[in-house]
Amino acid sequence: MMADDKTKSTQAERLVQLRRDKGMTAEQLAQAMTAAGAKVSRGAISNWERGTNGIVSSKLPTLARILGCSEGYLLRGELESDSKSDVDLKNIASDNTNVYVESDEQAHSASQITHTTTIPSTPRKISPNNLMSGPFMNTIKKSDKLQNVCYDIRGPLLQTANKMEAEGKRILKLNIGNPAPFGLEAPHEILRDVAMNLPEATGYSDSQGIFSARKAVLQYYQSKGLLSAVDVRDVYLGNGVSELIVMTLQALMNDGDEVLIPMPDYPLWTAATNLAGGTAVHYRCNEEDNWHPDIEDIKSKITSKTKGIVVINPNNPTGALYSDEVLLQIIEVAKEHDLIIMADEIYDRILYDDMEHTPMSTLTDEVLVLSYNGLSKSHRIAGFRAGWMMISGRKEHAADFIEGLDMLASMRLCSNVQGQYAIQTAMGGYQSMKDLTSKKGRLYKQRELAVTRLNAIKGISCTMPQGAFYCFPKMDPEIYPIKDDMQFMMDLLLEENVLMVQGTGFNWDKHDHFRLVFLPNLHDLEDAMDRLDRFFAKKRKQFGTD
Repeated sequence: MMADDKTKSTQAERLVQLRRDKGMTAEQLAQAMTAAGAKVSRGAISNWERGTNGIVSSKLPTLARILGCSEGYLLRGELESDSKSDVDLKNIASDNTNVYVESDEQAHSASQITHTTTIPSTPRKISPNNLMSGPFMNTIKKSDKLQNVCYDIRGPLLQTANKMEAEGKRILKLNIGNPAPFGLEAPHEILRDVAMNLPEATGYSDSQGIFSARKAVLQYYQSKGLLSAVDVRDVYLGNGVSELIVMTLQALMNDGDEVLIPMPDYPLWTAATNLAGGTAVHYRCNEEDNWHPDIEDIKSKITSKTKGIVVINPNNPTGALYSDEVLLQIIEVAKEHDLIIMADEIYDRILYDDMEHTPMSTLTDEVLVLSYNGLSKSHRIAGFRAGWMMISGRKEHAADFIEGLDMLASMRLCSNVQGQYAIQTAMGGYQSMKDLTSKKGRLYKQRELAVTRLNAIKGISCTMPQGAFYCFPKMDPEIYPIKDDMQFMMDLLLEENVLMVQGTGFNWDKHDHFRLVFLPNLHDLEDAMDRLDRFFAKKRKQFGTD
């Protein structure tokens, strides 16, 4: 890997050009490498192409072979063959210029230097007369397990925005679903009850959570029509749904196992699958069908290694709400292939137009269903990290897996106990989110404004989200022929001080979408849309498509 920013950029540009010359998408390149025995994710390819990470040395031979180039050219732009002779450090030392010393394993053999080219991110500059003296310090690198992990919601764009804010610029942040900064306050009843229980929340709780909160979760699903017999032992409280997603996949996945995940997705699902040693296989959601899952595409991607199907409903990032018909079709696929259903339903109480959400646990008791939910969004207490997972349906064949969940729950001791005390009050109290999503409510009005203004921009089309507080607009590639959607969003940030996340950050396979968060109040949202209008108009002139 190259750690010097300039070298990384050059390496990244070569990789992008070589892939395009082959007529491959990043997804296709990732699939080709995996099939060739060098498992890699589309997110990792994207990280390499952006220069976020250098190319992993163990993947380099396969990557070069597929792209039809030498390893030396891919890494350093060398036109000759990469089968080089040993580097003579004494000859290097005789040069009159200063050099940077490789520090990964202090590689001195030809294969080591060819395949391992990491230098420190802050290179140690040394002169010829001390090149050969004294030991060199090895670079401490992140685990190779993280090379396939990509989470652009808090990635380079946000880092750039934070630097701009530190310089005194005001950034309109439409990148993350965090209600608190936008003035969406938590219900005072919850805050009061948590405060009253603070003296009881100073020690560890049961590893799965306090009884009253788990009972409230169970009763919530029973009131919705839960089919199978479930008790509080089937409910796990977590530090938000995020912790429980990671915990589930760590308990479930062996190296090489596969999980079907929607495309676009909430990227933590893909990242957590890769981190657990598995492979995220993305099934398509159809924009023409209001972003409903493509059932035939799901069926076509099931293999002997497939362990489960992830269903995000209401969906992040599209805001789609799935029909019962589609959910039942997914259940039939899971039954046929004995797959676990992982139902991410965190937005089930953020619905518009009098829509109703159906939990998957209420539609079947013949499939193992893991239901994920929490209070971060619906009750505007994201910082409390109050989430849960419930196991329902067919469980007798999953005793060993459930034992693994129990083990991991115990290893982290317990989730945040203060946040656990918010759950019983929240589940049984007045559901104030309905006021915000009704026709007179703030979120409803903001959704209408965002979608209307987006669809008024030439070359932009956006479906109407029925849940959550996101929309996922499409940029017509004939009008906006974008090659790198992350760079496009970076241009928006630098030119208009508006922060959003590109579509490929949600594992979408084309550079033609982005996610917009419509949490800001109407005044700020109008301002953001004015800036988008101006930015897209300027881009049309640059592309000659105005």
